[in-house]
Amino acid sequence: MPRLMGSKPAEFKLYAPQAKRVSLAGCFNKWNTKLLPAKKDSKGNWVAKASLKPGKYEYKFFVDGSWVNDPHCTSCTPNAFGTHNCVIEVK
Repeated sequence: MPRLMGSKPAEFKLYAPQAKRVSLAGCFNKWNTKLLPAKKDSKGNWVAKASLKPGKYEYKFFVDGSWVNDPHCTSCTPNAFGTHNCVIEVK
C-alpha cells in the first residue's frame, strides 16, 4: 500500500497457525480482502502492515474465507451484519 502524506505505519497481527490465507480489510481499503495480504511467520503469526492517516478505522481479518475479529483489539463497534468490527485509532 503506498504511503500517504501524514500517514503512520500500523501493524496488525493475528495468531492463526492453521490458516492457509489471511488478509486485512477495513474502511481504509474499502473492505477489499485482496489488497492487504498478511505474511505468516515461523510461529504462526500473520502480520499485515498499512500506512494510515490519523483517525479511527474499522477493520477485520479475512481468514480462509471467513471474517475474524482481532483478539487483541480493545475497541469494537457494531456493523450492518449483526456482528462487530474492530476499531483502531491512529494518532
